[in-house]
Amino acid sequence: MKIGIIKETKIPTDNRVALTPKHIADLQRNFPQDEFVVESSDIRAYSDESYRREGIRVTDNVEDCDILFGIKEANPSTLIPGKHYFFFGHIAKMQAYNRPLLQAMMRKGITFSDYEYLVDDDNQRVCAFGWWAGVVGVYYTLRGYGLRHRLFDLPLPDRHFTLDTLKAALKSVTLPAVKLLVTGNGRVSHGAQYILEEIDAVRLTEKEFLSDTPVTTLAFCSADADRLVAPNNGGAFSWEDFTHNPTDYHSEFMRWGRHADILLSAHFWSPNSPVYLSKENLADPTLKIRFIGDVTCDIQGSMKSTLRASTHDLPYYDYNPKTGEEEPAFSDDNNITVMAVDTCPNALALDTSAYFGDMLMVHVLTPLLKRENSHIIQRATILKDGKLTPHFSYLEPFAQQ
Repeated sequence: MKIGIIKETKIPTDNRVALTPKHIADLQRNFPQDEFVVESSDIRAYSDESYRREGIRVTDNVEDCDILFGIKEANPSTLIPGKHYFFFGHIAKMQAYNRPLLQAMMRKGITFSDYEYLVDDDNQRVCAFGWWAGVVGVYYTLRGYGLRHRLFDLPLPDRHFTLDTLKAALKSVTLPAVKLLVTGNGRVSHGAQYILEEIDAVRLTEKEFLSDTPVTTLAFCSADADRLVAPNNGGAFSWEDFTHNPTDYHSEFMRWGRHADILLSAHFWSPNSPVYLSKENLADPTLKIRFIGDVTCDIQGSMKSTLRASTHDLPYYDYNPKTGEEEPAFSDDNNITVMAVDTCPNALALDTSAYFGDMLMVHVLTPLLKRENSHIIQRATILKDGKLTPHFSYLEPFAQQ
């Protein structure tokens, strides 16, 4: 079996990689009968030379590989017919902007496994960057708040930024005495809460957060859906019922929005779920929030201020609550500044690649190279030789459009 690491071709660029030099060196020692190559790239956090130093072949041509691993969606024009690809496809929720990618893979007879659907028997994801998204989301959000209020100027991460660098930068400045709300209770939220605790932000109870008592240091509270929505019938919140019947619930977010200075959005949201901040809410003069770090980056989703995704080079823009339109970042104190970078983990490409590769080694590479029948890989396989697998057959009408 010949396995290749492809260069990232999506714009904006992504500096992460599925397997680091150390990962591939370990694979070469443990599976000497198989071959591993890396497609040359000048944008990776790990250089071509770092792979060569481990005795790994770097090449400009991966057409003779059997299985190809990337991170973000491959450019359809680069797809090699008949190969098995692994990357984050963003097609299984029928994202229209990636319909051409799905169609190209079907046309070229490709087998495609999507990292997002690598789950165990309990339906828990086994290869994900979510925790790191929360970490970086806090950094970008506090950096933006400092720029908006001219308090401090934290460095913009480059491809060699690490978790230690990030924490040291945050600890080097005097952070504002404001209330920050973190939504959700999954990996993204936990990553955000981790970094807030690391920089000595004070955790508040719900009662403390919703009080009018001012804080004297950076303080935060976390709230999941059970504290953010309520049943329309006035009954008690039920997770099971909310999961199956989200339209039977309405937002209670404004009771938080009237006390929070900063919102860090780290919750899961589906189109049928209540909108937390509608255009009307955003224009409400009692809304205190003037900075939103939307790590989940649901465009026009639970936060109607998220008009588009932003980039690592330009992470911020303003939302004018009166017009509902985008304006330049930090252009008006009455605007709400939005941070909506949809690839936050890329800011820590060295750390996140190593973390992701560790999981990939256990759950994907080892079963593949041992020629095991992996249910985890089967569940994540959207296409087999260009045909939709039974679990993803619902995509057929979407693909035919």
